[in-house]
Amino acid sequence: MTEPKQRLLSLDFFRGLTVAAMILVNNPGNWGHIYAPLEHAEWNGCTPTDLIFPFFLWIVGVSIAFAMSSSKADPSTHQKTMIKAIKRGIILYLLGFFLAIFGKIISAIMDNGSIWEAFQTVRLLGVLQRIGIVFIISSIIFIKVSNKTIFKTLIVILAVYWALMTFIPVPGVGYPNLEKETNLAAWIDRGILTEAHTWASSKTWDPEGILSTLPAIGTCLFGILVGVWMRRKDVDNPTKVAWLFTTGIAAVVLGLIWDLQFPINKALWTSSYVLYAGGLASIGLALCYWIIDVQGYKKFTTPFVVYGVNAITVFFLAGLMPRVLNLIQITDADGTKTGLLVRFYETCYTPFFSPINASLVWAITYVLGFYVLLYFMYKKNIIIKV
Repeated sequence: MTEPKQRLLSLDFFRGLTVAAMILVNNPGNWGHIYAPLEHAEWNGCTPTDLIFPFFLWIVGVSIAFAMSSSKADPSTHQKTMIKAIKRGIILYLLGFFLAIFGKIISAIMDNGSIWEAFQTVRLLGVLQRIGIVFIISSIIFIKVSNKTIFKTLIVILAVYWALMTFIPVPGVGYPNLEKETNLAAWIDRGILTEAHTWASSKTWDPEGILSTLPAIGTCLFGILVGVWMRRKDVDNPTKVAWLFTTGIAAVVLGLIWDLQFPINKALWTSSYVLYAGGLASIGLALCYWIIDVQGYKKFTTPFVVYGVNAITVFFLAGLMPRVLNLIQITDADGTKTGLLVRFYETCYTPFFSPINASLVWAITYVLGFYVLLYFMYKKNIIIKV
């Protein structure tokens, strides 16, 4: 998100690993043929794929602590820092909005339709949009309040969201519930966003919806608290790692206990999910920090550091490329049209692998292909900052 003044190689590595995993799971060759760990949980529960987005938001929080701590200590720079954070957040939102509307506008132009119709049905929220919103709010909280207050804010967010979702009767339903289409978050999304502007795969709820953005901010605040701890100069490295492992394990255990009453659920971004995913992220960074920054084993890090230093760039390009290439339509003998990227997959992958392995190999190829571009940028010291 920003260039930390005190940079951790392990943080870049962990961010890069997370983004590479995000590209992998978002780009299978065929959505109907995916290995179970590379799919999201149907509703309640958590697969490895469900950990990727909260890991990234958690890492954003750690990065905020490293990048903005000097500004936090100097009240004269607070306004300037917050304005920069707001600008960056707005840019992230607009990048996500562009990805959502790009294909709709091009289709409208090619079909001689109305561009205005694209705006009438575009999804307003999404992954980059959520990152932008969470980044703005979390940055302002970090700059304006003490670290102790940040911790209290995290606790309040988790408790308030739990109370709203489990005790407030849903209008039109009459009782609180956590089902896909009848929970409070879904009702708010339909009421404010309307079904025309929610996730196209559901139309009745949005996994990056309005109310669930609240606990997503909690995930980022969790990361901020870890970043504050990692920056401390009065604590030695073994103690940092030990406390980070301890905190991570404690959060995972609390998340699993809370799961018994408020299920771990990515789409709802439940409070138990915040603790569970944040705890695992803490354990992951502790391990990376100990191996890479403390013990000095760095040779293996380059491929993921390459991804980590241009994380938003590669995520945006990975979302844009299939939209662009599939605009190129190839006409079959029977008159049907197929997008260029789809035709390439059907020609070069499906004849040589089983359906599920073809889908996986395609996703791996996608990750490796972007690695070539990112490695070139890395060697040329090209870092595109939002």
